[in-house]
Amino acid sequence: MAEFAIYPSLKGKTVFVTGGASGIGADILRGFADQGARLGFVDLDATGSASRVAELEEAGSEVAFAQADLRDIAALKAAFASLIKTLGAPYALVNNAARDDRHGWEDVTEEYYDERIATNLRHMFFATQAVAPAMIEAGQGGAIVNMGSNSWWEASGGMPIYTTSKAAVHGMTRSFARDLGPHRIRVNTVVPGWIMTERQKELWVTKEALDRHLARQCLKNPIAPEYVARTVIWLCSKDAAMCTASNFFVDGGSV
Repeated sequence: MAEFAIYPSLKGKTVFVTGGASGIGADILRGFADQGARLGFVDLDATGSASRVAELEEAGSEVAFAQADLRDIAALKAAFASLIKTLGAPYALVNNAARDDRHGWEDVTEEYYDERIATNLRHMFFATQAVAPAMIEAGQGGAIVNMGSNSWWEASGGMPIYTTSKAAVHGMTRSFARDLGPHRIRVNTVVPGWIMTERQKELWVTKEALDRHLARQCLKNPIAPEYVARTVIWLCSKDAAMCTASNFFVDGGSV
């Protein structure tokens, strides 16, 4: 296990995360738990989320879970209202949830397009809209981190609506950074490369594909989810107090 930093400014702070049941989101929750933060997360996967809650509580963390399909904005708003009622206003929000399902441009219907945008972009806006008023009222400043992707920077093919969604995240981040800056709420984008989550390993990682990808990286190592989590955690700490409206890459130098 790598030795990572502890940020005293995060101890006792409340952090909300979307998509915390598995993948990068699970590592984000674990990382904040190590900081002594209070945790709230939203996910559709009730079974995986129950396992995550049990894991975090066993480690001594205070954690609350709200189930919601983030494509359903009414359910999203209700989930965050529940977390705020249980844990109070968050100091940080991490808009992590997404699915990089592959699709060919020739086969995309209007319905599929709208569903992919709802899955990978729209909920980030409405999660921020749902949570920011409580953050502002609390008057303690805070941080919002939106999860981008280096796939569109690399001009990746085979998933054009996903890359469109992730490109749009950067514009949304910068606009919210301007609008929320007067309240000392910082908004940034973390930009992962190809991260070796269990889902990626099950669906798309082969020796040949990984070798091709690593050949493009400056650092010739597969990237574990914990390194994305550590960047998110740093951005939410007071150590990053003057960082906002920016992109922070965790891709081994592959762009």
